[in-house]
Amino acid sequence: MKSIVIYFSHTGENFSVGNVMVGNTAKVAACIAAATGSETWEIREAEPYPTAYDDCIARAKKELEANERPAFVGTAPDLTDVETIYLGYPNWWGDAPMIVYSFLDSVNLAGKTILPFCTHEGSGLGTTARKLAKAYPQASVGLNGLAVYGHVAQNNDRATSDAVNKWLEPETSI
Repeated sequence: MKSIVIYFSHTGENFSVGNVMVGNTAKVAACIAAATGSETWEIREAEPYPTAYDDCIARAKKELEANERPAFVGTAPDLTDVETIYLGYPNWWGDAPMIVYSFLDSVNLAGKTILPFCTHEGSGLGTTARKLAKAYPQASVGLNGLAVYGHVAQNNDRATSDAVNKWLEPETSI
């Protein structure tokens, strides 16, 4: 089964961890890629989000309220032979950032399995898995996604790896 880890991660000021050069979600994505042997593809925004946390989430809230689809940089990877997409993002305002939806809107998800994972500071996965399942019915979205506290992802590689490995066990992944 061919899989890929596709993720969006924010660098700069992050809630509870300060300024980071590698985003919280990127750290979890790297751990999933290492555990599964998957390639990775990072969703990068054409118009970078502000590095200051409050400014970043203010923009994210405006995008969410307007149901915007901000542009991403580059060409989406070829998913023709991919069966499983590990999809990662920070949970902003109870949802995946709208740029994640921009990416998903741009690819053929028919017959794919999407396993969501997120970083957060208290909201967990929220209802994002259900929102993804509703928005992309042509794919099978795992409702038991992985939620890792951002401060854990940033500061505790072992706890992050343990959470990823537990999530990847067959009975907990879908």
